[in-house]
Amino acid sequence: MRMSQLFGRTLKEIPSEAEISSHQLLLRAGMIHRLVVGMYSYLPLAYRSIRKIEQIIREEMNAIGGQEINMPLVHPAELWQESGRWQSLAGKELAGFTDRFDRQLVLAMTHEEAVTDLARNIINSYRQLPCQLYQIKLKFRDELRPRAGLIRVREFVMKDAYSFHTSQADLDQYYDQIHQAYLNIFHRAGIDVVVVDSDTGMIGGSAAHEFMLVCESGEDNLILCSECNYTANAEVAVFQKPETETQPLQPLVEVATPGQQTIEEVATFLGVKKNQTLKAVFYTTSEGETVFVVIRGDLEVNQTKLVNALGSEVRIASAEEVSANNLVAGYASPIGINAHRAGLASIKIVVDESVTTTTNLVAGANKVGYHLKNANYPRDFQADIVTDLALAEEGSTCVKCGGQLSLKKGIEVGNIFKLGTKYSEAMKATYLDQNGKAQPIVMGCYGIGVGRLLASVVEANHDEHGIIFPKSIAPYQIHLMHIGKGQEVADTAEKLYADWMEQGLEVLYDDRSESPGFKFKEADLIGLPLRVTVSQKTVSADSVEIKHRDHIDRELVRIDDFDPNPNQVEDRLL
Repeated sequence: MRMSQLFGRTLKEIPSEAEISSHQLLLRAGMIHRLVVGMYSYLPLAYRSIRKIEQIIREEMNAIGGQEINMPLVHPAELWQESGRWQSLAGKELAGFTDRFDRQLVLAMTHEEAVTDLARNIINSYRQLPCQLYQIKLKFRDELRPRAGLIRVREFVMKDAYSFHTSQADLDQYYDQIHQAYLNIFHRAGIDVVVVDSDTGMIGGSAAHEFMLVCESGEDNLILCSECNYTANAEVAVFQKPETETQPLQPLVEVATPGQQTIEEVATFLGVKKNQTLKAVFYTTSEGETVFVVIRGDLEVNQTKLVNALGSEVRIASAEEVSANNLVAGYASPIGINAHRAGLASIKIVVDESVTTTTNLVAGANKVGYHLKNANYPRDFQADIVTDLALAEEGSTCVKCGGQLSLKKGIEVGNIFKLGTKYSEAMKATYLDQNGKAQPIVMGCYGIGVGRLLASVVEANHDEHGIIFPKSIAPYQIHLMHIGKGQEVADTAEKLYADWMEQGLEVLYDDRSESPGFKFKEADLIGLPLRVTVSQKTVSADSVEIKHRDHIDRELVRIDDFDPNPNQVEDRLL
């Protein structure tokens, strides 16, 4: 491809919309263009990389028995109603419309419903199992806050795969194959990933893992152990909670704490440690129920764990909602809560397990300016749910080995789920076993955002000058240019371009009459693996100058001795 004919243009300045390095560089290198917030056009250079990523994915999916299909983008709403996800997603991330026949339709943000419908109409016997279907498909999620270019968008291309099994054991075995295939994909694309335990979220299922690129620009919080292999998304991470000395239970005593409302203020005023206090946090569920969370004062609430415990989405309750339940913010107490809310709607009390193993805690008295000392569970208050609600943080103790946990930022580039029979039972997708008995199909699902993977590769492979593309997904392998004046220089570059194109090599040829400095800067910005320069100096020596994008060194090589294969050139420079 000649640069004089290439559609797109590079930018000198960082666009104001660009937030992170990959976003800035993909825009500046003329690879993507924003249509509206969260929707981007892939220009020729980026689209060549996208197709290479897709090919890597296809090769790895095919290697473990995958069969490629293509399902519709538009789904009938009744499929989502049948699965039970319509109630939680419609009007939020799930966008829909009504067609001319007054039928309610949705734009697919994921394809669990569609593929389960496909399976229940085609799979009828255990002899057809196991199998894996995958697609590389455009999707639409009505994202509330698109950000960071291709990292979080509204319209996107995703590889999603689905496997179908006769048993959980068979799914577990195949899950390991998918896990390895994903590692292969990301390694071939040019990034190293960390695999973490994750929340199953709106997809559902019994287990899930995320493949994370660790980087400061990530939006996910990761918990990593420095001593063992424990890794988890902070949403689901568990840890050893600091122990407190168990003491004989003391009588409940009301004490004055004028003006002391926060955990820090109360602990200091009463001369106790934060882990000897109770923290009260209030939430409201999507059904409008008030939830009173009780956790030890040295810990923070993990909202994802709370959602999973309740089976309902939640938000922080407003001051008005707290007051409406006859509870006093800053002094609220789980003790005597039935008296506090006399005649009002019920409040669900959820207690973190740390509270059940700590004695003689300081709690609110539900009266302005007063707290209670020596509160104990279950002597003084009860709970509707007792579970782990605590958020793992930097410096927490690993539950597996006792090592120190660290907090890192990461970008999720892929995820895998053990769905089990969540969708097959809801949608009656069954097969006949060896005894002729109908059984629900056991399922797994596995996703990779293709555009997000491209952005992540750029995020991990760049310097102050621009992108450094791995050879595997570079738009072109060779960036050929001529600099300076003279017909012989131009003719030599033209001949090399013609010869290499005839050999089937991937060449981007800068044939424009621009200054050497401009061409070099643009080449570094675009970041192809190998730069080949023809100049009066090189022509005089029957040579070309070669430079690998990831090396400082340049080298003159005689044209007759030069192998333009980027792999050979890299070996020479090393």
